[in-house]
Amino acid sequence: MMNVTNYYFFPAVYSLALVVGLPGNLIALFIFAFKITPRTAFSVYISNLALTDIVILCTLPFRIHYHINGNNWVFGDIACRITGILFFANIYMNICFMTCICVDRYMATVRPHSYLRLQSCWCSLAVSVVLWCVAGVAMVVFVLMGPLETDGDESGSRSCFENFAKHEWATRLGAYSVLCLIFGSLLPSMIILVCYPLAARRISMIKSKTAQRAVRVIYTILGITLLCFLPNHLVYLLHLLRRMEIIKSCSASDAIYHARRVTMALVILNTCLDPLLYFVTTSHCRWKGLKRTWLCGQIRRSRGVYTIVKRNWCSLRPSSFRACSDDTSFRLCAQEKDDKRVNQHVSFMTTQGNPTRL
Repeated sequence: MMNVTNYYFFPAVYSLALVVGLPGNLIALFIFAFKITPRTAFSVYISNLALTDIVILCTLPFRIHYHINGNNWVFGDIACRITGILFFANIYMNICFMTCICVDRYMATVRPHSYLRLQSCWCSLAVSVVLWCVAGVAMVVFVLMGPLETDGDESGSRSCFENFAKHEWATRLGAYSVLCLIFGSLLPSMIILVCYPLAARRISMIKSKTAQRAVRVIYTILGITLLCFLPNHLVYLLHLLRRMEIIKSCSASDAIYHARRVTMALVILNTCLDPLLYFVTTSHCRWKGLKRTWLCGQIRRSRGVYTIVKRNWCSLRPSSFRACSDDTSFRLCAQEKDDKRVNQHVSFMTTQGNPTRL
């Protein structure tokens, strides 16, 4: 049963992710990076998120062959280092960019005045560059520290990125694993678990069907994130405790090993769900408009701002607002000139002058 799980289940999951996720993320990257103007914080983060998905998916053929071949790596140590580092590093980069999107929505919804004071596009570009630089340095250092291909069992098979000896764990893997757990798993999860409910609570104060749909979108995204990443974070914590010999039971160690593989499959399935996130969190990324996008060049968004008040829609002239450059489904925009008639509002970016529908 374990051989079936190891050798056939994971290749099937990875193949599904490759077939479904790669086209969706390539289309999303093309649209958000080259077709949508002006550039915004959301489009920058989404482009980077799609890029991390694409890198992960491009390493899957090697892992599919690895599992089908009985967990025997045949491509050599250099290929193991490159594909393994790209695979795991971009998983954490994926989580980081999802967290950036979460913080961006939180600031625009709960702290609109602070959000408008920021040059959000340039800020998002700077954050993205810093994240990629940190990840790049970590990947290069890790690759240069030594081989990642190890001897498997007595059959002569070779393992890649697993079954490390104790001295390997003590010299380099332990510190990296703890840092990845803290900054790549626990901290992003805490931010998402806090920011999303606060944003949803703020929007839910507005008794509007559109606002209620926005809340449902938030909780849908939260549910997908927790489904794909939270189990992996918890199992990874148990894995570290096992490697530190805090968990010593052999049966528990075997259960953690196989649970880690299953939760990793859930993480990979996230690459199939991310294109769905692109669709439900943007007003202009509709599949029916894809043909027009390819044929007609760049998409230019209307700068008109529509607000939802407690009772009905009202349109305010753009001159009374700063430019609210964002692509998310919902935004709170701060009004520069005090308007006593509007006490609480959520702004929705429009396409072709129509209010966004969630």
